[in-house]
Amino acid sequence: MISNQILQNTIDGLKGITRIDLCVLDMEGQTLASTEAQPENFGGEVAAFISSPADSQVVHGYQFFKVFDENQLEYILLAKGSSDDVYMVGKMASFQLTSLLTAYKERFDKDNFIKNLLLDNLLLVDIYNRAKKLHIATEVRRVVFIIESDRERVNAALDSVRNLYGAKSRDFITAVDEKNVIVVKELALNEGYDEMFQEAEAMKDVVAQDGEDIHVALGTIVGEIKEVSRSYKEAKMALDVGRIFFDDRDIIAYSSLGIGRLIYQLPIPLCKMFIREIFDGRSPDDFDEETLTTINKFFENSLNVSETSRQLYIHRNTLVYRLDKLQKSTGLDIRVFEDAITFKIALMVVKYMKYMETLDY
Repeated sequence: MISNQILQNTIDGLKGITRIDLCVLDMEGQTLASTEAQPENFGGEVAAFISSPADSQVVHGYQFFKVFDENQLEYILLAKGSSDDVYMVGKMASFQLTSLLTAYKERFDKDNFIKNLLLDNLLLVDIYNRAKKLHIATEVRRVVFIIESDRERVNAALDSVRNLYGAKSRDFITAVDEKNVIVVKELALNEGYDEMFQEAEAMKDVVAQDGEDIHVALGTIVGEIKEVSRSYKEAKMALDVGRIFFDDRDIIAYSSLGIGRLIYQLPIPLCKMFIREIFDGRSPDDFDEETLTTINKFFENSLNVSETSRQLYIHRNTLVYRLDKLQKSTGLDIRVFEDAITFKIALMVVKYMKYMETLDY
């Protein structure tokens, strides 16, 4: 069903060209759109017209037309006047509405297909059969983006992204929940991840309002339509993993998740056992702010003592003392690569467990 706003815009445009008033009614004779400020009530006349075999007739100075969606009667169109010119305008307007119904139905069918494709609700044979029927290319490169927005603004975000790409785009913009906008983007032959990051920036900019914190995640580029659901799942994981480990990034790609992707898939009991074994019952939460800052800065500088002490504005010996103290309390010397890897993973596991606790409660 076409929205009332689209109906109104359509007949306003037609009146602007023809100077003839038009009105669109539903099957009960209720006005859906009209170019007249106070349209007349034709409830009884509409009921009689619907039951008649005629596709058009003149009633009380108005031309009545039936508008069908295939064989299903959808609207009654009224054109004010009884002349042949008005009849021609009415026929043109009813044809325009029929074309709109066809276009919106096709868009709805494609949108429904893409949603089921993303959610893995289709058999492999159905994917290719329906894609062929809907004239959707099956062997082109695509990637899935997820734009995280506020629950109250998802519809506005959806419209903003659709306006960004326009009606003639071969990309698909939809939503499968109340929070996220999904873009299935078709790539040109010369496009890759660099260009897709630029696309993500454009999406973020067009959706963000008043400094709103918008996050965009993308999966990997796939070559066949059957793999689109995998790219969607990867984008979802990137959004979650980015929220845990990379909260400073507005745009996150599945390919850049690194070890965070593995930790995200670990069961919580295994994580707790790992932390107990590494820290002997303690938790990184027990470390003071100074120690945690030192550890993080040391990792940021690739275990370089001189550079870390310079950035922390402390003497090299002071940093060595802190690292020695940490080694005594944990048994891990993070100046040694293997111990540093263990410690880094442990810190990430703790962040993951904290995040999962917020979901549980």
